[in-house]
Amino acid sequence: MTRLTPDLRDRAFRWIADDVDPAARAELQQLVARAMGGVPEAVDELVDRMSGPLTFGTAGLRGPVRAGPNGMNRAVVVRTTAGLAAWLVAAGHAGGVVVVGRDARHGSEAFCSDAAGVLAAAGFDVRVLPHALPTPVLAFATRSLGAVAGVQITASHNPPADNGYKLYVDGGAQIIPPADREIEAAIAAVGPAVSVPVSASWTEADVLPSYLDSVATLPRGTARTLQIAATALHGVGAGPLALALRGAGFTEVALVSEQSLPDPDFPTVSFPNPEEPGATDLLLTRASEVDADIAIALDPDADRCAVGVRDGSWRMLTGDETGALLGEHILSTCSTPNPLVANTIVSSSLLKSIAAAHGARYAATLTGFKWLMRAGEGLVYAYEEALGHSVDPTHVRDKDGISAAVLLCDLAATMRASGRTLLDALDDLALTHGVYTTRQVSLRVADLARIPALMAALRANPPTSFAGIPVTAEDLRPEADVLRYTGDGVRVLVRPSGTEPKIKAYLETSAPATTREDLAAARTVATRRLDAVAEEIAALLGA
Repeated sequence: MTRLTPDLRDRAFRWIADDVDPAARAELQQLVARAMGGVPEAVDELVDRMSGPLTFGTAGLRGPVRAGPNGMNRAVVVRTTAGLAAWLVAAGHAGGVVVVGRDARHGSEAFCSDAAGVLAAAGFDVRVLPHALPTPVLAFATRSLGAVAGVQITASHNPPADNGYKLYVDGGAQIIPPADREIEAAIAAVGPAVSVPVSASWTEADVLPSYLDSVATLPRGTARTLQIAATALHGVGAGPLALALRGAGFTEVALVSEQSLPDPDFPTVSFPNPEEPGATDLLLTRASEVDADIAIALDPDADRCAVGVRDGSWRMLTGDETGALLGEHILSTCSTPNPLVANTIVSSSLLKSIAAAHGARYAATLTGFKWLMRAGEGLVYAYEEALGHSVDPTHVRDKDGISAAVLLCDLAATMRASGRTLLDALDDLALTHGVYTTRQVSLRVADLARIPALMAALRANPPTSFAGIPVTAEDLRPEADVLRYTGDGVRVLVRPSGTEPKIKAYLETSAPATTREDLAAARTVATRRLDAVAEEIAALLGA
């Protein structure tokens, strides 16, 4: 049984004394009292809470809203922001513009004010978004205002108990190494949170109209007859999405009313991520009710976009299917000389074939939009299979579910005007490039130590085949903690998640199809192969 050591008790008391939030102090005091009373669960929880600090992962800091260094709370936000300010000053950005925004999660408003206050006291020109807004609006503001940094308080599609701190630099792109470790070192050098100066001398920045004006210029076609069903999954995207669609000429938008207002408890979904089973059930019901042509789901901070189509009954497209549609739509209407498209190494290789057919350049990057947005000059489109799409890298150097939704509706309306659908567009791509099927298998763990153990086991004893097809194993370290297995018509990648306690496997199978009569048979071959690979990788992971 875990025991309360004097060191753990003393560290907890020091944190309590240094906390800026009376409510958090009381919360941690109660936990320490229970631990001192010999309650084993309280001791275990105290060990966990004091095991921090949170570290910068794929998209900044994320963690449960709770007192202690290993949680998202006001003291952590204050110290993090003080470290960020010191790092910016050391990098020669003293006095520069910094934009701060937030979503509507638990704690977001207070965390936003704390971040703005610390930056203002450190001498920066702080611009705060006037209310809870999508993450892409903050990314747009960071770039359009020439800011030296942007901070968005958000946990994107994480569970309701979480919040986070997302950081942008470099003209509106996410941070990359070694900046993350340098900032963590600067945070470690910050004294107690109660000693960090704060100031209320910031100004508001209402950039939403400019952002919407930019999004309205994205559609390529002129057709606008389209019935749209949409949901924001209780996040902050419903209003901006409706405005963006209206600004682009789409007026028939039916929102899922139960999910259209921000609610940090996400009461109608067990997990507020459109990738999760059941998350889009209300959306697809609404789509049927209004006889929609397309269904759009944003995640809670509206940086991801999922698409539903009618395929007999309604179904959601995969991120890779949507990526192929947008890649083809953008490249077939692109005026940029020598354009570049990119996706991540875990996303479908179909985009590479699409790029080649258009004489465009293609890049595959490490996982995360911090890498995609640095793929190279002339970037016109980038995506990752986890429903993230950047259709306007010039203005938003991150994934943006709202602008992606507008361009998808543009494509759907264009197809509808000629009596066709997005599924017909996918058939066209299959005939040109072959059938590609993708799927993700993931294992959520309670014990984080299980993830490196599984990766070590796969490295020590790599599989030699999947679905009866021989594969070659590659270890992508040190660039990335990723294992890749490739064979004829089969590809599997395995990596730890950067934002959730998961190990993930990304599967792809393919089969050729030269005529429309071949399509069904090719899809059967690819799907059966995918099913077999999924069973085998699930067994390897213990999922």
